[in-house]
Amino acid sequence: MQEWSREMINEAIAGEQVSLIYLYTPLCGTCQVAGKMLTVINELLPSLLIGKIDLNYMPDLAEKWEIESVPCLLIFKMGRLEEKVYAFQSVPFLLNKIKSFI
Repeated sequence: MQEWSREMINEAIAGEQVSLIYLYTPLCGTCQVAGKMLTVINELLPSLLIGKIDLNYMPDLAEKWEIESVPCLLIFKMGRLEEKVYAFQSVPFLLNKIKSFI
């Protein structure tokens, strides 16, 4: 899972496949755990587009997408924001949530 630039974000959102954007801040302990969970998801679903964004560098996106807190996982499908996930309960929970959009 790599940091995405604005260009990469726009390309992923505009695409036809499901894309995930993980929003975090580096000093957030919960974000560190959530990031590790998404790394496992990325290994289980390698064809899935997953990128991450440090909101310290793109605070305008938090406003645009009305982000309430971090960590936050945005699920986009066909260019549309389908869901915001704030509670990263477990890897199986996230896997089921993501698979429901694929």
